[in-house]
Amino acid sequence: MELGLKNKTALVCGSTQGIGKSTAIALAKEGVQVTLMARNEDRLKEVIQELPGKDHGYLVADFFEPAKLQKTISEYLIDHTGFHILINNTGGPRSGLIKDASLEEFRKAFN
Repeated sequence: MELGLKNKTALVCGSTQGIGKSTAIALAKEGVQVTLMARNEDRLKEVIQELPGKDHGYLVADFFEPAKLQKTISEYLIDHTGFHILINNTGGPRSGLIKDASLEEFRKAFN
């Protein structure tokens, strides 16, 4: 299926299994340069080998450590221009706007 995404860039959070992994593979098949993001580096390395195409990358980050997450993204953006597509497959708080959610509400969503 041609979706017109060739040469776009995507960040897929929560991309080592399930929906996130399947989304990353589907985007790569469309010619998207995919950056995977998750907590487990070993699993990220496994998934990146499954992506068709080249020039894919990954970031090791944990959404429960906001300062480290911000640092990881900031360091990545030094050498990259950003992303055309963002897939947030990490879960989140139960209701309301994500911008209004506290870190504790996110923690509860994962436990």
